[in-house]
Amino acid sequence: MPVSHLLLVFLSAVVAGAINSVAGGGTLITFPTLTEFIGLPSKVANATNTMALWPAALAGVWGFRKTHPPSRKLIASFVITSALGGVTGAALLRQTSESQFKVIVPWLILMAAVLFLFQGHIAKRLGLADAHADATDAPQRSGSTWALALFFQFFVGVYGGYFGAGIGIIMLATLSYMRVGDIYHMNFLKNFGALAVNCAAALLLGIWGLVNWPIAGIMCGGALLGGLCGSGIAKKIGAQNLRTAISIVGMIIAGYMMYKQFR
Repeated sequence: MPVSHLLLVFLSAVVAGAINSVAGGGTLITFPTLTEFIGLPSKVANATNTMALWPAALAGVWGFRKTHPPSRKLIASFVITSALGGVTGAALLRQTSESQFKVIVPWLILMAAVLFLFQGHIAKRLGLADAHADATDAPQRSGSTWALALFFQFFVGVYGGYFGAGIGIIMLATLSYMRVGDIYHMNFLKNFGALAVNCAAALLLGIWGLVNWPIAGIMCGGALLGGLCGSGIAKKIGAQNLRTAISIVGMIIAGYMMYKQFR
């Protein structure tokens, strides 16, 4: 692979790692880089991307470690549910043919881009709790509501194990409903969920031979670097500005991929 391609892969992972730790959406940067510029098959690119970006979630957890995180019981239940969903999603990806996946991907990217663009409006429409609530607020929901939230998180994990772009937004919406605290608390728990989904899915996809390991290694380094920087940059740039930019990029990418399919 040319040095320029290796550099492009690394830089895309740095950017993806940074925005994943802040607002999510890194897949909308790295996946098209791997398919359109590097030339990997769609399923291999997706599996490699899943393997490569999990360090960013770990770095994001570390970056938000001083925000008085939620209880260990909450973290454990969220992580276990997320991991089970990730395993299920990876199994579904394995059963999807390359041709089928190439048809599905543009629509997944478009869906993720729309979610990013209208996240604020969706939250208001659904009457979600204020994302900037007092950080000392503890969840006061019933056991049945907790069970329903975790049930929903399982399917978020399935989607994350299958493709993954946009799971951060969906998780933040769920956590807002659960009232775990302010945006930094929710990012802490969201990164734990993303870490569980990606690790569980990546483990199986690697065993099944769908991961390009040299490229995944380069991207891991870039994603880790970006994730370590991302939480600090969040307060300066603003999550909404990032989401808007990511949404525009995602829609352009989805449109281009659809054009390639139907031209």
